Amino acid sequence: MTTIEMTGPSATPTDAERARLLPRANRVIQMPSFHLDERLTKEQIEFLDTYGFIRFKAFATKAKVRELIEEIEAVDRQIISEGRTQINGVPLIIGTKKDGTRFVQRMVFSSLFSPKLAEFIRDPLFKSILEIAGPGYRIGERERDGLVVNHFRHEEGSSYKKLGWHTDSLRDIFYFEKPRKYLNVGFYFDDSPVTKGGVRLLPFTHKQPIAGLLTHKMHFLDNEPDEDEYAIEAEAGDLTIHDGRIWHRVAQATLTGDASTRRVMYLPLMDGPLKEKNENSSAPLYLKLRKLAGHG
Repeated sequence: MTTIEMTGPSATPTDAERARLLPRANRVIQMPSFHLDERLTKEQIEFLDTYGFIRFKAFATKAKVRELIEEIEAVDRQIISEGRTQINGVPLIIGTKKDGTRFVQRMVFSSLFSPKLAEFIRDPLFKSILEIAGPGYRIGERERDGLVVNHFRHEEGSSYKKLGWHTDSLRDIFYFEKPRKYLNVGFYFDDSPVTKGGVRLLPFTHKQPIAGLLTHKMHFLDNEPDEDEYAIEAEAGDLTIHDGRIWHRVAQATLTGDASTRRVMYLPLMDGPLKEKNENSSAPLYLKLRKLAGHG
């Protein structure tokens, strides 16, 4: 893989570079510039249902993004200073920057450490997403991994540069439940052009039978590009939704250092039995599988 060393404030690729790096599916599937209002429109619901993912532009203002970044950085410092290695049984992924600073690369249950984050995920606009998820859906703030903040960086010392192909619904198996639909809502703290790697999805695979959901690829072990994958590009403040049954991976940035920084917060919307976690909870088996694959 070609890497690009950038230390300046911009990681925006040229048009030629984007054309070279974007998958074929990005030319076939044209995602409109959707915006989220009080209710999802018929067009938006149909797009999500058809492809298994959607992006909403400018969900939050740049000022709000900066405020939330300050908050997650404060929580990061708290977790590092307390020497935590797990929260509610879920292991944290810790990395080290070039200057020796340790930082959390996968922060779980983050809203439990921050009233501001907890307030943000109660924004009325999230209710419109809950409505299209289906009756009985809720924000899984204290379930599974809670509100997750991923911090991807491509540099020596980083423990989280990429993530292999997987479906989020796999975890249901390890909780002795039948895989079911749930939605993962992603909020972007940083501009995320294709040069920063980012999420790659296989459109339509959220409608596959259970056999395909479990065996289409080797969970976490396979991180090779797929000729049918679609690359999600986003700007700071954008919001994405993807169906937990869809096959997806996180590609490694071609940039390095600060220019490769990509922080995204994920909130699961789920139904089914309520299984809240606490400090006595143990690590689920699917996280051990991910660790064996070299992802934290």
